[in-house]
Amino acid sequence: QVQLVESGGGLVRPGGSLRLSCKASGSILMIDAMGWYRQAPGKQRELVALSRRSRGGRTEYADSVKGRFTISRDNAMHTMTLQMNNLKPEDTGVYYCNADILRQDYTRSNDYWGQGTQVTVSS
Repeated sequence: QVQLVESGGGLVRPGGSLRLSCKASGSILMIDAMGWYRQAPGKQRELVALSRRSRGGRTEYADSVKGRFTISRDNAMHTMTLQMNNLKPEDTGVYYCNADILRQDYTRSNDYWGQGTQVTVSS
């Protein structure tokens, strides 16, 4: 059994900051990619930021958040954070943590998701 749990969402004014956290737990052998996705009302879920353990540890960001958001992770603790600065109203949405996990039974899936945390940017 593997679980992802997010925390850190909330209401913030434009220009403010929030820090999201994701903790993976369970029968984990190794986590490759970990990422943050968001879904705004009436829109499809989109990638916000991604961190790969393989491929040289590359990180990727949506163009809309480059220079404002920073993804980081602690591989030993199976945690990931998203530091969000200079938030804009268009950043509003439910943010989901996703992970590509190799379990201790050597099965692998990239379909592990957290329950989501609401981020609202409004004055």
